[in-house]
Amino acid sequence: MFQNIMLVGFGGFIGSISRYLVVTWVQDVFKTNSFPFGTLIVNIIGCFVIGIAGGWAQNFQGISSDTRLFLFLGILGGFTTFSAFGYETITLIYNKNLFFAFINVFMHLVFGFGAVLLGFNFSKILG
Repeated sequence: MFQNIMLVGFGGFIGSISRYLVVTWVQDVFKTNSFPFGTLIVNIIGCFVIGIAGGWAQNFQGISSDTRLFLFLGILGGFTTFSAFGYETITLIYNKNLFFAFINVFMHLVFGFGAVLLGFNFSKILG
């Protein structure tokens, strides 16, 4: 258990710092704060990387459970959780669970945005 926590934690450290560096660099390149280009790029990169790693793992069974913890939950989890959402949705589609894929997208959008809205309103109550 401790080894798993360390793998996820160290991977998260790498992913979070990578996210900060990429977002900062992209925002500097676009020279604007009016649109979150950095976050968009990070989410696209994360989805691409988890697609490669996930496809490789499914096609070749070549990724150990330790590597999955380190890469998927650690690095990519620290880099972007959107990649996990994308991977899980595509996996549902590949497994012909279109209904659950749709429900997954719908629930993430509705409840995710709803939670942000509730959080904003709650912060107003707190002062």
